[in-house]
Amino acid sequence: MEMRWGLITAIVTVSVVVGFADESGQRAPYRIHTLFSVECQNYFDWQTVGLMHSFKKSRQPGPITRLLSCTEEEMKNYRGMDLAPTFHVPSWSRHPKTGDWYPAINKPVGVLHWLQHSEDAKNVDWVVILDADMIIRGPIIPWELGAERGRPFAAHYGYLVGCDNILVRLHTKHPELCDKVGGLLAMHIDDLRVLAPLWLSKTEDVRQDTAHWATDITGDVYGKGWISEMYGYSFGAAEAGLKHKINDDLMIYPGYVPREGVEPVLLHYGLPFSIGNWSFTKLDHHEDNIVYDCNRLFPEPPYPREVKMMEPDESKRRGLILSLECMDTLNEGLILRHAENGCPKPKWSKYLSFLKSKTFTELTKPKLLAPGSVHILPDQHEPEEFRGAYPKIHTLFSTECTTYFDWQTVGFMHSFRLSGQPGNITRLLSCTDEDLKKYKGHDLAPTHYVPSMSRHPLTGDWYPAINKPAAVVHWLHHTNIDAEYIVILDADMILRAPITPWEFNAARGRPVSTPYDYLIGCDNDLARLHTRNPEACDKVGGVIIMHIEDLRKFAMYWLLKTQEVRADREHYGKELTGDIYESGWISEMYGYSFGAAELNLRHIINKDILIYPGYVPEPGVAYRVFHYGLEFKVGNWSFDKANWRKTDLINKCWAKFPDPPLPSAVHHTDNDLRQRDLLSIECAQKLNEALFLHHKRRNCPESSQEISSGSRKVGTFEAKQAQGSDDAKETTESEGRFSTLKLWVIALWLISGVGFLVVMLLVFSTRKVRGTTRGKGYRNKRRTSYSNTSFLDTNDRDRYVRNTET
Repeated sequence: MEMRWGLITAIVTVSVVVGFADESGQRAPYRIHTLFSVECQNYFDWQTVGLMHSFKKSRQPGPITRLLSCTEEEMKNYRGMDLAPTFHVPSWSRHPKTGDWYPAINKPVGVLHWLQHSEDAKNVDWVVILDADMIIRGPIIPWELGAERGRPFAAHYGYLVGCDNILVRLHTKHPELCDKVGGLLAMHIDDLRVLAPLWLSKTEDVRQDTAHWATDITGDVYGKGWISEMYGYSFGAAEAGLKHKINDDLMIYPGYVPREGVEPVLLHYGLPFSIGNWSFTKLDHHEDNIVYDCNRLFPEPPYPREVKMMEPDESKRRGLILSLECMDTLNEGLILRHAENGCPKPKWSKYLSFLKSKTFTELTKPKLLAPGSVHILPDQHEPEEFRGAYPKIHTLFSTECTTYFDWQTVGFMHSFRLSGQPGNITRLLSCTDEDLKKYKGHDLAPTHYVPSMSRHPLTGDWYPAINKPAAVVHWLHHTNIDAEYIVILDADMILRAPITPWEFNAARGRPVSTPYDYLIGCDNDLARLHTRNPEACDKVGGVIIMHIEDLRKFAMYWLLKTQEVRADREHYGKELTGDIYESGWISEMYGYSFGAAELNLRHIINKDILIYPGYVPEPGVAYRVFHYGLEFKVGNWSFDKANWRKTDLINKCWAKFPDPPLPSAVHHTDNDLRQRDLLSIECAQKLNEALFLHHKRRNCPESSQEISSGSRKVGTFEAKQAQGSDDAKETTESEGRFSTLKLWVIALWLISGVGFLVVMLLVFSTRKVRGTTRGKGYRNKRRTSYSNTSFLDTNDRDRYVRNTET
């Protein structure tokens, strides 16, 4: 078995290397060299193993060099010299002149040192520069990406806001040439020779400019100058007169959804990502010696077939498959590395078998770019308007660790998948540590966890609504965001169609929202007390579409103004706030309006985006969102979300809401009222449809008549809408029920006849077997013919009277 394992390892390694050598010959019209920068740490060693393995699998042409930044003392104990072709460069983690501790500067230092001292640099035309925490999926060939001499190719880093403000004017004479790029770089060697010294010097300049490290200037969520090296690159390139060709879909972070029709060639696992209950964060393995710990791998992710079962949406499923491909490639690289280290053959496991399977081989075969498939973004310094290539969108909604928000989340996520809303989505989940230990709904949506402020940490005030602005602030400061526009919604909403900035004319400095006319405090003393610009107070809420840079400036004001209005108990009166309970419950809504007024953010107010079920729709308006915050009725049937506050609809199999009437039951002569009721039915049907699919994904046992009934009703509304004849459907249903009854009668008659024939056969059979044996067999046959039936109890309704969304 040991020999067999060694043979398998050798075959895999040789086949990969042979394929790589075949592709890296002189067929290419120009010579390519790939670089990546690391330090002498276990943390970078396992990343090196993953990158090197993917480099070989992808058949990237040309050689690769690891720029290893280590002090002489570190080199004495370093054991990973054979992990990759290596060029040792001096470590500048501690700056030799200023003493500043900033390891990221080693990247431009290493590139410059390689250019000045490596023989390889003299025999190359094009250079591809990557980071260690990447997995290559296919050949990265500069000229195929569109790179030219004087026009490097790069991936988009939209959060480098310093290219648009005072930072760029301080650090380059050509601010108009500053590009927000990084991660994947491909350029001609002559351009790199000009750029490299400027890259280093500009990195030093920005790093020393501590007066302009603030988040609103740099986009650095920590405000510590950590991304100075990235600005050093952009400002250095501007100084060198280099204008990039920028792409935003060939490099992708695992966990993100790839653009339709695009096959990314690079996975950058710099951010946490998850698949169901499994997750991976590279920072959790900062001191991990997994490269040298025989046969230990990272926790195995789910298998592709499991991903297909857990995610019905094809585009999101593609994103999850990329995530598991990233992790599996890392682990495959570790297996081969352990074999090279002389480790004993690992024990057989289902996971190891999968990594050797045809399925995995097919999944990770090199991805080749189709001619003309590379999408280049338009010039970032063109006027601020949408120019054909739409910006990225990220959708947010805020919840808490309760089953009340969980069923809303299930409905919201189901409608999000059906709506065609572009971009990614994040649930901002506000929980205490104690609640989080007991919480069961982690897999309901992509989630960012936020400390709960329901009980204010300073005042002790109980006000859960403050979690919404607090969560947005936390998300902005703890994630890398590559979206240009953020859409903020509430959990108690159902999406019907996409909500996009280009369709509703959102722009930087000009957010879009929906009218909340009951916020009368914008017109009286309340606004004059809480904002310096009462004339800029907009009565808006519900749906928010805002540019990311506006949100970065605004979010903290939203939180602070919410606290301020909440503390102003003297002005809770209905005549000032419009709050019928005079309890300060809508302080968060005023916090939003007053915070926006402080920054003079005037909204485009659009009344055609959102509708409350139960309201009469405007003729011809295709509303994008249902907001079921208020009770609504159709005939004798009604729905009020507050009645379901304490009912667990998520963890009890097949639990659902009472079915609304069928559309065919709506017989108003008044068309406005008819359309009102049809929209209300659609909203309720979508909630029950979402719950049904949720329970189905949870593998609830399908043994109840009520389950069957529920599954039939899920698709009823859409099917009936498509046919367009309500009366005909009622007739069809009646006939269907009658036909079913006839079938049962016929079946019973047949069973009786067969039973009679069996008895006659037994009576006239041989006398020797007439006695006890016959009777016993007959009785057994009778006993097994019975079956039990079971019924699923419906959830009790515990009504909680609260109506704050008048």
